[in-house]
Amino acid sequence: MSKNVAILGASGYTGAELVRLIATHPDLRITALSGDRKAGMAMAEVFPFLAHLDLPVLTKIEEIDFSTVDLAFCALPHATSQAVIADLPRDLKVVDLSADFRLRDPAEYEKWYGKPHAAVELQKEAVYGLTEFYRDDIRTARLCAGTGCNAATGQYAIRPLIEAGVIDLDEIVLDLKNGVSGAGRSLKENLLHAELSGGTHAYSAGGTHRHLGEFDQEFSKAAGRPVMVQFTPHLMPFNRGILATVYVRGEPQAIWRALADRYRDEPFLHVLPFGQLASTRSVAGSNFVHLGVTGDRIPGRAIVVAALDNLTKGSSGQAIQNANLMLGLKETAGLMLAPVFP
Repeated sequence: MSKNVAILGASGYTGAELVRLIATHPDLRITALSGDRKAGMAMAEVFPFLAHLDLPVLTKIEEIDFSTVDLAFCALPHATSQAVIADLPRDLKVVDLSADFRLRDPAEYEKWYGKPHAAVELQKEAVYGLTEFYRDDIRTARLCAGTGCNAATGQYAIRPLIEAGVIDLDEIVLDLKNGVSGAGRSLKENLLHAELSGGTHAYSAGGTHRHLGEFDQEFSKAAGRPVMVQFTPHLMPFNRGILATVYVRGEPQAIWRALADRYRDEPFLHVLPFGQLASTRSVAGSNFVHLGVTGDRIPGRAIVVAALDNLTKGSSGQAIQNANLMLGLKETAGLMLAPVFP
């Protein structure tokens, strides 16, 4: 039997990606779409690439009848979801794609996002949405907090290595390249074509990027002691994709085996043969993650490269994967689309 879902914030990139993926999902049916600034418009007006679909008209959240909705996807801006989810029916399952419930400690949220958490009681029941590491908790969750796309990419590359004890925890360097859609759909001067194309730049360097809160939380939990990584993201002039290059101290073959063993039975995580490195073009538009390992010329050091699509596995695809678990559906349902190539 189909499950009814609502998408709150459907006029943004992650909202549109949810619609694209759910359109071929065998068990989900979209019954409501919200987009406050575009309320009253058809999705085909906002996103012409969705014109072939029979979709509800965009409306305001307060106009949605949630009595027939099984699960709501919250694809709203950061610091917006807390108040919205607090007003939703308490029996409604929710997958939140924002940063509002990712950090378990409200003090850490205030540290990284610059304002007090507005729904502390809800935070207590939120389950962190890195599916492959919290699958059992997600199955029974009412509120699932989707990860940051950068945070997911880095964790897929590093977390199994921490758990397996094959790297030096005090020497982890994460260099990350991010597609421009990760910055959202709002108009920003630095994202204009003339300002972005033909070049690239680092941003949030020196330990200021908000996803470091997730790295600190999750890596320290995995290690059983504080772990802090060096992390610098770069904005790239392509639309989709994240490429994480991780520099670690450890035996390269042992590092490769730790990843291969951890992800052997995971449907979306693919570890390449030793020496092959991941590429964003091989995962574009899909829910797959590719990981590769090679040795460095310096003995005892290795390079791990992970690639995923920031809008799919880094956000909306991950959200659907978690929703499948929460609704008792097959985890891979609607998500086995092949990557788009070339």
